[in-house]
Amino acid sequence: MSDLPFGFSMPNDPDDESGRRSGDSGSGAGSGRPGGGDSGTPDGFPFGDPQQMANMLRQFADMMSAQPSPGPGGGGSTPSSGVNWEMAKDVARQTVAQEGDPSVPVSDYAKVEEALRLADLWLDQATDLPSGVQTAQAWSRSEWVEKTMESWVQLCDPLTSRTVRSMGQNLPEEMQSVAGPLLGMIQQMGSMMVGRQAGQAVGELSREVVGTADIGLPLAGEGNAALLPGGVERFSEGLQVPADEVRLYLAAREAAVHRLYAHVPWLRSHVYRLVSEYADGMSFDVSGLEDRLGEIDLTNPEALQEVLGGAGGESLLQPEDTPQQKAALGRLETTLALIEGWVATVVSSAVSGRLPQSDALSEATRRRRATGGPAEHTFAALVGLELRPRRLREASALWSALEEARGIEGRDAVWQHPDLMPTGEDLDDPDAFVSGGGDFGGADFDISSLTGDAPGAGPDRGGAPEADGSEDDGDDTRGKDS
Repeated sequence: MSDLPFGFSMPNDPDDESGRRSGDSGSGAGSGRPGGGDSGTPDGFPFGDPQQMANMLRQFADMMSAQPSPGPGGGGSTPSSGVNWEMAKDVARQTVAQEGDPSVPVSDYAKVEEALRLADLWLDQATDLPSGVQTAQAWSRSEWVEKTMESWVQLCDPLTSRTVRSMGQNLPEEMQSVAGPLLGMIQQMGSMMVGRQAGQAVGELSREVVGTADIGLPLAGEGNAALLPGGVERFSEGLQVPADEVRLYLAAREAAVHRLYAHVPWLRSHVYRLVSEYADGMSFDVSGLEDRLGEIDLTNPEALQEVLGGAGGESLLQPEDTPQQKAALGRLETTLALIEGWVATVVSSAVSGRLPQSDALSEATRRRRATGGPAEHTFAALVGLELRPRRLREASALWSALEEARGIEGRDAVWQHPDLMPTGEDLDDPDAFVSGGGDFGGADFDISSLTGDAPGAGPDRGGAPEADGSEDDGDDTRGKDS
């Protein structure tokens, strides 16, 4: 067996000996390059000796047959998905196991459960939304992987599958006619490679997360609140804040996210829809693809994977910025900022006077969300999207101003319908939104026109601003999207 990158291997087939001898005979035959160059290439076959191509495809088919098949319930690669998510889950678990993952001690489990319950009670005084916590648990890293994988699939599949399906699409017709078999193989290999890389990224993410709602989305489903004691401990490093205080603060954030999603039924599907719109706007530059395919030596499977994977983990096809993609990104980032800003505002109110170091913990959390960790950056590079609240400060200020002007009930009432949500322009001018300007015309707005039976009632705001190009602050590493 010869080892390949990404953990693949190609079987040594003694029957291939004649094919190799055939490929090695003749001057320049089987160079593996388009136009391979000389008269030794039968019929001018553009990718070298046809026998070498046949041997390569047969070896690849053997490799594919050795890969795990999707389990019952559909966790694996499907024609509609294009990504082997069953492999991703297995790789994520292997990644966790490699570094060791002890079970949560009984004492830590009790501390986490108590913190989640207590913090959830504190939130009763800070928000009009009732509790959304149904279970309070402490998880190991492997438990986090197991219980959040379904959400990762749903969240990332539109992006990763788009990348896999784009391999070989939109090529010039003459190129498709000569590269068809190879590009089909690239798509299949891409499915496995993306699945393997996604699994490794999720496994690495489990080292950095503190709970189920780090990205502003309850990844284990609404109501299933949990903290990872190991993640909480790593978050505490360098803060000089008592461990119990850190745990309570993070528990309050976890419980606040669950409240929001439990009582805003449209929010989860709204976030997923925005991610899908972003994926739909992705376009790929194929201008350099022909040159790179021409460099592939079909007798060298390792070279094929190197070109497919690219240097530094880059994909063979890199997405381009498009107006549609930028607009969808603007809407998504605004929604994420509004979620994160609301959580930060509510948690700050809930823990004020109870946790002496709450301001320091709030700032540490904000910086963490603004910059992310190494594993989060790796995952973002894979799926082509950072789930980052770019305008967290503006969103927090808007929610605080709403609470001051309308009270807690009036602030939280904005979540009753997506058409009531602030837009990117509202983050630019929060005073106008708070005073009831724009579409609503009065501070004491009436949502009946938006939630009644009349079709098309209410303004078509949809929480969908144009990409406004504003940045959060100095911690923001992304350029302006305009």
